[in-house]
Amino acid sequence: MKLKLPKLKKRFKYGIAGLLIVFITSSAFYNPSEKYFEIAKNLDIFATLFKEVNTWYVDDVTPATLMKTGIDAMLASLDPYTNYISEDQIEDYRTMTTGEYSGIGASVGTRDGRILIMMPLEGFAADKAGIKIGDEIMAIDGISLADKTYDETSQLLKGQAKTDVVLSIKRYGNEKPIDITITREKIQTYNVPYYGMVTENIGMIKLTDFTRDASKEVNDALLALKAKGAEKIIFDVRGNPGGLLDEAVKISNIFVEKGKEIVSTKGKVKDWNKTYNGLSKATDTQIPLVVLTSGTSASAAEIVSGVIQDYDRGVLIGENTYGKGLVQATRSLSYNSKLKVTIAKYYIPSGRCIQAIDYAHRNEDGSVGKMADSLRMPFKTAAGRLVYDGGGVKPDITIDHDRFAPITQTLFLKGLLFDYANKYHFEHKTITEAKKFNLTDTEYNSFVKWLSAKEYDYTTKVEKMIKELEEVAQKEDSYDALKPKIDEFKKGIAHNKENDLRNHKTEIMELLEREIITRYYLERGQMEATFDDDLDLKAAIEVLNDEVRYKKILSVE
Repeated sequence: MKLKLPKLKKRFKYGIAGLLIVFITSSAFYNPSEKYFEIAKNLDIFATLFKEVNTWYVDDVTPATLMKTGIDAMLASLDPYTNYISEDQIEDYRTMTTGEYSGIGASVGTRDGRILIMMPLEGFAADKAGIKIGDEIMAIDGISLADKTYDETSQLLKGQAKTDVVLSIKRYGNEKPIDITITREKIQTYNVPYYGMVTENIGMIKLTDFTRDASKEVNDALLALKAKGAEKIIFDVRGNPGGLLDEAVKISNIFVEKGKEIVSTKGKVKDWNKTYNGLSKATDTQIPLVVLTSGTSASAAEIVSGVIQDYDRGVLIGENTYGKGLVQATRSLSYNSKLKVTIAKYYIPSGRCIQAIDYAHRNEDGSVGKMADSLRMPFKTAAGRLVYDGGGVKPDITIDHDRFAPITQTLFLKGLLFDYANKYHFEHKTITEAKKFNLTDTEYNSFVKWLSAKEYDYTTKVEKMIKELEEVAQKEDSYDALKPKIDEFKKGIAHNKENDLRNHKTEIMELLEREIITRYYLERGQMEATFDDDLDLKAAIEVLNDEVRYKKILSVE
């Protein structure tokens, strides 16, 4: 059924019931089964209820908003991936699937009510016009952003290609705002924002999305790296949320022979039960390969990771992937709206489904949980290695990542590292190349001195434990007796900012250096700034440089 709200409220208010009743009558006539009777009955109840609320509710209601709330709540009871896309969301949806839009080519963010430039895309309109990270947008075409939301700001920045937009910018070091005219253009975001050599013979490809042409970008990057002397490849899909299934198949086919099964889908409707094989000649089926994964690598990223593992084509390093083994299709509805609906589960070559959550079987309170390890079924890779379903793709080498200290997290989340990087950029016209840049002890001390005038606070793990102890003591009526000892203990462990800045200097400097490097080298620099402290990357290099170990991981002992 195609259902969408007409633009005219009056027409919507009284017309939807009639439209639904026509559908109900025809459905009931041609499908006199109990299931279709239940559908007809409940649609009739919904239509009449909706009409009564719009007619009699004490305050004015917006029919479109009320309907969308109801639709969203209904679909949320299924899974997080079945969504209603209204007409005014279509452009954002197209951007998400194609990676293409018309605008200035820069990501923006909000902090403390300010709209800030977070990252200009290298080579696009904003970058060419001189927009910098940290610029605060005060107005767009004379329209103040003082009371504008992020979404409203985004709409003002977008527009037809070859049209001008004037940004009033407040920049660090400038007393007065400056006006910068930018000519909008068609922006094509890259699925591969970075590829390069990490050692003399190891190349790295970073894939962040699976929008249109992702496979072409990966293939081009691979060929370019091989031309530069790459004899081994690190393929980074950490943080990649997935995207187009076809692109996942094509990317897998770059490393896996033509004709090999890549993924199959199975759902309620038999027409959606399909098997996808590699259709093209593989670019390279022999080059040693490591795939980096994280807990936020999902969907299409898991297909590629799983295919590489199931065919023993490369070694997976990092964290267990997210566990999204559900396939969505987009169905057109009336009034230019769409429904993105889960239609099937996908299965990788070993036969396993990596879906971690069973949304069809919820707890009494409506919550869902991940599949218990005891319920996961064993499967085998092509070489006979044991792998399991139901919980994402487990890497061959798992890397434990330490959490940043509370002070480091606070400095990052409050934007103090971001702000100091702007200051540093203003005071230093150039820095050395991204891979070699390091702050000196003197420069770090300058940062600490700058922080002394800033307001920020945080709670350490021990302080959290003391607070929990206080709460328990109060509930058990033992607080008065314990209070003197608790106060004494609190005084003894009270955090000292200066000590924490010294004790956690290494990790704070790591993030601060990364922020500073982006001011000079944008997204490419942001990537290269992590090379010297990326545990996953270091592990990948070690494995690729140890041929015996690499082969042993991919074989059955």
